[in-house]
Amino acid sequence: MSMKKMTVTALVLASALVAGGCASSMSGEVYSRGQAREAQDVRLGYVESVRSVLIEGTKSGVGTLGGAALGGIAGSNIGKGKGQVAGAVGGAIVGGLAGSAIEENVTRQPGLEITVRLDGGRMLAVTQAADESFRPGDRVRVLTSYDGTARVAHY
Repeated sequence: MSMKKMTVTALVLASALVAGGCASSMSGEVYSRGQAREAQDVRLGYVESVRSVLIEGTKSGVGTLGGAALGGIAGSNIGKGKGQVAGAVGGAIVGGLAGSAIEENVTRQPGLEITVRLDGGRMLAVTQAADESFRPGDRVRVLTSYDGTARVAHY
């Protein structure tokens, strides 16, 4: 494979990795298309405590496939004949492992575990992206979809 073709292939695969590895938002302020126009149960309460957490990244397989393809291409340039095949296989394995780890690390994000005491006295905790600040004593709404998805928003 020529260097130009290999470069183009690598760029296409890297683009697919970046586009496909984007995690759906864990923000309390972002709604999916399916959540639009969907009724939610709303309960009011006060923030009891807030704890910083880490929300793990995605493991969609896009990173693994992209890394394996790039590793296979790179590895196939090693040796000739059987050595070239072995290099492609080895490169694909190493590339797949590396691509999977990269995808998980790139899509990892800081989050908050927000514990809320509802007006009725019940307590619950919701974990969401740390894109909005909450402090103990804040008056909040807890919005819960019928599928159990919940978010905390200021009142």
